[in-house]
Amino acid sequence: MSVFVHPQGICESSNVGAGSKIWAFAHVLPGAVIGQKANICDHVFIENDVIIGDQVTIKCGVQIWDGIQIGDRVFIGPNVTFTNDPFPRSKQYPSKYSQTIVEEGASLGGGSVILPGVRIGQNAMVGAGAVVTHDVPPNAVVYGNPARIHGYVGAGSATGAELKTNSEPSSPLQLPGGAQLLDLPIARDSRGSLSALEFANNIPFIPQRFFCVYGVPTKDIRGEHAHRKCEQFLICLAGSVRAIVDDGNDRSEVVLDSPTQGLYMPAMVWGTQYDYSPDAVLGVFASLPYDKDDYLRSYGEFLAEVNNRE
Repeated sequence: MSVFVHPQGICESSNVGAGSKIWAFAHVLPGAVIGQKANICDHVFIENDVIIGDQVTIKCGVQIWDGIQIGDRVFIGPNVTFTNDPFPRSKQYPSKYSQTIVEEGASLGGGSVILPGVRIGQNAMVGAGAVVTHDVPPNAVVYGNPARIHGYVGAGSATGAELKTNSEPSSPLQLPGGAQLLDLPIARDSRGSLSALEFANNIPFIPQRFFCVYGVPTKDIRGEHAHRKCEQFLICLAGSVRAIVDDGNDRSEVVLDSPTQGLYMPAMVWGTQYDYSPDAVLGVFASLPYDKDDYLRSYGEFLAEVNNRE
């Protein structure tokens, strides 16, 4: 397949993949690299130090500046605004522009603004008009000014109690990757409530480490990693937090808001916790001592290892 350039379009680059289309009043500079079957709509400007992947759609009125990389199958809505210089001055040029990366499969809603140097993760969704000031995790759904996480693609959201409506109280809720939401023993009387754990009976492993996460600003997220060998058991001791479990193929979200339930996360499950309430205290039991080499901190690296194991 050849490259189509509209008679009123300008394409100065020789690095445009087969099947790509460049429409009227679009201008592609000589240094740009564009993959196969890309669709560059009217009034799009693409600068030199730009890499655009395969099957990318760029709608009308978008400018792609130096230092920006667009992964395969990315959708960029109309009038999305990219920036590449955090401190711009007229006639003053940085020695190197900030690198902005939009990873494979992400979608940017119309009119969104992407600040310089951010990374928008794989399959993330940026809402129309959002102002993206920080990195967006893979699969996250963000919107607002500044953009904040409001959910994850394909995960849904419910409290543990809602998810277990049709289950027996003692029956653990099955989640992706063998993760489970487990009810914990509870005793109530006039003096209050007590929830107790017996490691040999109530947790699928004997813990070797315990830590607490608290004082997390609601705009921030924690986790965003998987473990090769370590298993974890999460209990929200106070407040509430939303937890994502992702096995590389499917993902689910639960709201942890009671010390009577715990979330068991086996090894090789990608975990993310976000939307902490101001009073949230998340307790975490781990099956192994801390080992930095046990962590998978890149979602792409996690997916590659999942595929290798499968």
